[in-house]
Amino acid sequence: MTPLNSAPDDARRLRQAAMDWFVRRRDAGWCAPDEAAFQAWLAADPRHAEVYAQCAERWEALDGMPADLRARLHRPPGHRSGQAAPAAPARRRFLAWPAASALAAAALGGVGYVAWQQLQAQPIYQQAFRTERGQQQQVPLADGSRLRLDTATQLEVRFYRQRREVRLLDGQAVFEVQPDGRPFHVLAGSTRVTVVGTRFAVRYTPGLPGHSGVQVAVEEGRVRVARRDPVQEADGRYDLQAGTLLGAGQQVGADRQGVPGRVAAVPADGIAPWRERRVSFVDVPLAQALAELERYRPTGLVVRDPAVAALRLSGSFDPMAAGALRQALPRVLPVRLREQDGVTEVLAAD
Repeated sequence: MTPLNSAPDDARRLRQAAMDWFVRRRDAGWCAPDEAAFQAWLAADPRHAEVYAQCAERWEALDGMPADLRARLHRPPGHRSGQAAPAAPARRRFLAWPAASALAAAALGGVGYVAWQQLQAQPIYQQAFRTERGQQQQVPLADGSRLRLDTATQLEVRFYRQRREVRLLDGQAVFEVQPDGRPFHVLAGSTRVTVVGTRFAVRYTPGLPGHSGVQVAVEEGRVRVARRDPVQEADGRYDLQAGTLLGAGQQVGADRQGVPGRVAAVPADGIAPWRERRVSFVDVPLAQALAELERYRPTGLVVRDPAVAALRLSGSFDPMAAGALRQALPRVLPVRLREQDGVTEVLAAD
């Protein structure tokens, strides 16, 4: 056996890493990319395989642990001897941490239960993605899910052992979620969207007029739209039954506080017409419509007259075709275009 010659802190971190890998490999969500990462970790240092084997040996030693000790490890905090442990309601079982975590902490030694909990709070995969103005991007994730990012979109992906999270910081995206036994949460503004496997779109563009909240539209499957709870989020333990349930062909908007509004039908052009380079408006103020189109590329148009800015626009436009927009506006609205000093102003028609 190769001795561990590292400093105490290094040895402790190595034991923590080995324990982390050991428990993760026993998880139902373990997949081929996880195994490849584990094998790479083993190959990185000969000590890794040795300490991992020690974890396995100590876990097997649990089989010889007296039944009363195992029972005590299964009891919830504050439970008194002789008192039956209460059964968790079915809708709250996702909040319970597997008893294996307590057994592992006792068996592996050298790492306290607090440290064990800290390990579980660390993401096993994380990545940030960003698209520039006018850019769209397809993003494959490690769990087999796929994202389609619209222009000027920022998000962060974090996968944990028992949940998957995407934090949508700005922009909009379509999510095609691959089921793997773990809930998939999209956190945007004050809103949480939770799903197991489906295809849906989420928009969060607080910097644009008329879009201070979060918009969610479902193409396939079902999702729940709920207000974000800081306490649940800090613990990574969500009430999966909370919020408004959406099915295929339904959409809902949530306000700045994360409260969902009235459920409505998805428009005829689908949950995300921007995938086909189309942006649609239905009775939208001209100023708001131009701000939306500016997300994709400069329109070169300026509106200074409040009365013109308030004109209502309906129609479908290619956000990348500024020339087509200039030709269309005088046809669908009582306006004219005037070019002066390198600026094209939208004016009321004479």
